[in-house]
Amino acid sequence: MTRALITGSTAGIGAAFARRLAADGHDLVLVARDDKRLREQATELHDRHGIEAEVLRADLAGDTGIEAVAARLGDRKNPVDLLVNNAGFGNKGRYLDVPMADELRMLKVHCEAVLRLTSAAAESMRERGRGGVVNVASVAAFVPRGTYGASKAWVVQFTQGAARDLAGSGVRLMVLCPGFVRTEFHERAGMGTDNIPGWMWLDADKVVAEALTDLARGKSLSIPDPRYKALMGVAKVVPRGMLGGISSRTGRKYGPQ
Repeated sequence: MTRALITGSTAGIGAAFARRLAADGHDLVLVARDDKRLREQATELHDRHGIEAEVLRADLAGDTGIEAVAARLGDRKNPVDLLVNNAGFGNKGRYLDVPMADELRMLKVHCEAVLRLTSAAAESMRERGRGGVVNVASVAAFVPRGTYGASKAWVVQFTQGAARDLAGSGVRLMVLCPGFVRTEFHERAGMGTDNIPGWMWLDADKVVAEALTDLARGKSLSIPDPRYKALMGVAKVVPRGMLGGISSRTGRKYGPQ
């Protein structure tokens, strides 16, 4: 792979992907809403690693932004070999406490943008017979709690289904499902994190390292860290009704306030 496009590249897991891929010698297309941060990031990665870093300012909560990124992914003259759909956010509040406009904006970014950008990338990659897509979801996808988890559950099902459909084409699709990662995510959503136990936190660079290893191994699902693998294993065997009660109580105890 020679060029990677990363959405939500200026912070958190997206920034960790950019650092790692640049260090590995990949050219980058950096996508985010903040033009100043994008240009600073591109300059830093170019100066440190000698790679080429394009910047593409786009808001994936709107059609114009999605279309601009999809067009770049469809550029056959300067192809993208790896797409990382990382852009996302959380809404503070329970169901019916969050304005409908904010809920719909989340679905636009987490679901529609992921669908359209994955499709644009995969079509071009299939023509060349090679390429990869990493869609960033969350372990929240596996527990019945909140619209955030519901949107990420869609990402998991879509990615794994598409991976099966494209098997043998040379295009690899994988969904990445981390737990709590130390990023700007909770701060941007206005969520406190003091009540989250230290053992539940993951390092973004380690999450990315494990994700890229899993992608190279051909996995369609990556859950970084043995602790979260064990937790998700338990979640699979607990009855859904009981799991809903547990996740609700755990969310009130440990979830962002």
